[in-house]
Amino acid sequence: MGRSKNELNLKKHGLSLKTARLVFADKNRLEWPDTVHSDEEERYKVLGKVGKVILVICTNRGEAVRLISARKATVKEKEVCYGYSGSVGL
Repeated sequence: MGRSKNELNLKKHGLSLKTARLVFADKNRLEWPDTVHSDEEERYKVLGKVGKVILVICTNRGEAVRLISARKATVKEKEVCYGYSGSVGL
């Protein structure tokens, strides 16, 4: 049997999807449509802090939110959304 989506994301990005779900508790998170990767289904990008700034790609499945991928945010994403300028902690 293959690895779970959570195990694959943890290995590839160093971030579990279980931890990534906490991004939705960040009241300052930003959400926007992922128009580039939304051919077959509507996908969204969510940028928020879970200790560090992360980017989550997700989609809605009925009443549930399905996480597709999660990773640490890039420096550019941090700059645009959080005014990051090299400060420790982001």
